Amino acid sequence: MERRQIGSVQALYRYPVKSMQGEQLDTVDIGAQGVIGDRAYALREANGRVMTAKKWLHLLEFSAYYETPSTSKALGPLCITLPDGRTVRVEDPDASAALSAVLGRPVVLERAQPDQHHRAAIDPTTVFGDVPVETLKPGYTAATLPDSFALPPGTFFDAASLHLLASGTLAHLRTLISEDAQIDARRFRPNVVIETESGLEGFLEDGWLDGTLDVSECVSIVQLRPTLRCVMTTHRQAELGRDLRILRTAAQHHQAEVGVWAAIGTPGTVRVGDPVVLVK
Repeated sequence: MERRQIGSVQALYRYPVKSMQGEQLDTVDIGAQGVIGDRAYALREANGRVMTAKKWLHLLEFSAYYETPSTSKALGPLCITLPDGRTVRVEDPDASAALSAVLGRPVVLERAQPDQHHRAAIDPTTVFGDVPVETLKPGYTAATLPDSFALPPGTFFDAASLHLLASGTLAHLRTLISEDAQIDARRFRPNVVIETESGLEGFLEDGWLDGTLDVSECVSIVQLRPTLRCVMTTHRQAELGRDLRILRTAAQHHQAEVGVWAAIGTPGTVRVGDPVVLVK
């Protein structure tokens, strides 16, 4: 068995409501199903589909956070900041109505339940920005790609319970595009950003795929696999402008795969600055 430190935890993120902006934290508790409180809520349309910024890009104008610490037994009270600065609390009886009024369509704010199966909405004509669907999904076109996809049972995750990203990969993308590109981790919505060795660039997560990651000597991260990116990486959010070059460049140089999905081998607490060790 080989153990090699590949970096340390640079940043930690949690997204209480699917496709809204989330929280940057100094410490997170990770359970068997990922960061406690991550994607615990989502908005559901009248047709039953879960809303995502893959289709409804204005969701990224909202942000969500917990007022108090959350545990595996009880989440803290959830607050959502609307685009105009007003705050909605999940306990408010008119929370869904307030969100519906801003979005201009009826939606219901729901919490994930273990026995439910969800499908999330996409727009096949825009889901990969200006990259043709057939480039990233052989066998499909914008006309034949389904307009929704299944989420893992009982969750609002796209594909896995944890997402990781290397700082060297972000630096590499900036080099490939231009120094004026706003390459920011928030575009990729990771839970954990790993600060890798300075000057070490490329799609660094490729080197992790056949191993596991140990963080802070107590948390084990397993089942790493590439993350296929979509148009969300190009959307405007906060001070980050719209930039289709990001997905276009990732598709040209790496099949639009940036970062890795993963599962939890051993739960525990992770803090900014914790060492990250690759085990093979």
